[in-house]
Amino acid sequence: MSGSATHSVDNQPPEFAPRDLWRDDRALREALRREGATGFTDAVAAYGALTGSELLALSFDAHRDRPRLRSHDRYGHRIDTVEFHPHYHRILQAAIGHGVAGLSWAQPQPGAHVARAALAYLHYQVEPGSSCPLTMTHAAVPVLAGTASLGEWRAKVAACRYDPRDLPIADKHGVTLGMGMTEKQGGSDVRANTTTATPLAGADDYVLRGHKWFFSAPMSDGFLVLAQAPAGLTCFLMPRRLPDGALNGFRLMRLKDKLGDWSNASSEIEFDAAIVQRVGDEGRGVATIIQMVMLTRLDCMLGSAGLMRMTLAQALHHCRHRKVFGRALIDQPLMRNVLADLAIEAEAALALSMRVARAVDAAPHDPGEAAFARIATAIGKYWICRRAPAFASEALECLGGAGYVEESLLPRLYRQAPLNSIWEGSGNIQCLDVLRALSREPEAGDALLARLDAAAGRDADFDAALGQLRDALAAAPVEAGTRRLVETMALLLQAAVLLCADSPLAGAFCRSRLRGRGVGMFGTLDPQLEFGPLLARAMGA
Repeated sequence: MSGSATHSVDNQPPEFAPRDLWRDDRALREALRREGATGFTDAVAAYGALTGSELLALSFDAHRDRPRLRSHDRYGHRIDTVEFHPHYHRILQAAIGHGVAGLSWAQPQPGAHVARAALAYLHYQVEPGSSCPLTMTHAAVPVLAGTASLGEWRAKVAACRYDPRDLPIADKHGVTLGMGMTEKQGGSDVRANTTTATPLAGADDYVLRGHKWFFSAPMSDGFLVLAQAPAGLTCFLMPRRLPDGALNGFRLMRLKDKLGDWSNASSEIEFDAAIVQRVGDEGRGVATIIQMVMLTRLDCMLGSAGLMRMTLAQALHHCRHRKVFGRALIDQPLMRNVLADLAIEAEAALALSMRVARAVDAAPHDPGEAAFARIATAIGKYWICRRAPAFASEALECLGGAGYVEESLLPRLYRQAPLNSIWEGSGNIQCLDVLRALSREPEAGDALLARLDAAAGRDADFDAALGQLRDALAAAPVEAGTRRLVETMALLLQAAVLLCADSPLAGAFCRSRLRGRGVGMFGTLDPQLEFGPLLARAMGA
């Protein structure tokens, strides 16, 4: 009897991939056009096809075979090298080559930031760990732009070429950039940093001594770091290799053993006479580095929106092909409610993220959009990134036990989901930043209300919630109530984007998120809503 079949395998979905993530994402296609990036459609479409096929397949090894620290070579020489699976390098090569890190700077024309945002959103869906160095590389360019001697670094980001060789910048075809801000004693309070920078005579170079508690992407070619100079906290660029090829004066102490984000190396580092170049004025470190923050926060929004999209796509795929109690899961009324609710949430997250990308794109020449981007990135990062963990959990539950095993993509995405809410300032930091903007930069609050007013008169639930927000702002917000205030702002912003776009989801969003009871568990939509069109749209039909 050996070799005889014990059972047949049926009622299982087919493989999810290969999948064209651009073709299947109707909301993304509409957002790219709506936010002014139609000239980049072919580039984004090509990357959507690549991410859902080759890069998704490669991502499993890049994620499972975690980076390994090699502090010394076999002879005892200090090398401070991190080794990655070859598929990680192929993924970065594809991402950088398609502009995920450099498109905004390689083609500085209207819509470039929007197109680059779409690329980042697609990339995060399949390999979010590598999004860390991509984001930092992209966001570092405005910081470097104020220092003429750093033009080679900016040019080699814009080259859109991945060069993993550990060489001085002069010998590289392209570069990546990391950052090191937080220390053991300070965390988000970077003004408590103790690392010191001692100036060298007759130059903008300094000698660094101290440590960083989180030092991301340690195989990058250069790193933006904060340290205490004689005039106070200052921003510096630390090259990994010195011009003569020698390793700079730092030591990688260990790699972080993290909840998720496994393909990305995050380290702890000590500086021992590292040579760094000042970026910006002494004592203006926070003001200098803050130029990165708007871009990195936007990427947090895009990443969480991309994670929502992929977990939703996985859930929809499973439920279309899995039968329970005699019919497909997607035809079961309660499951339809859950999936439709997730579809609304995912599209609203993408819509707001892409609208903020348009504001970032226009900011250099439009003060109103610049003011809006300033406050909307904090609002959007708080809300979208906070919603991602609950969203991922709900999508995983749609698959049941099949979603809880590592062969599926869901465990990786579930572990990844909390990260963007922590990175670049936790939820409380974002809320405090909104308060700060409202009190110190009145133009930011004015820009926010102007964009909400543009949607007024289109939906009664929206109008009622907008009136309540105006009352709350007039009552002088207090710190302890800021989360509720920022949540309201985020929901209204999402609703406004959907309403102004005449989205077929807009009414359901306002009804479920702005009316009465507020936001609850997913799957609690009004049963009278038509779920079919919402689900068809989410599946790209």
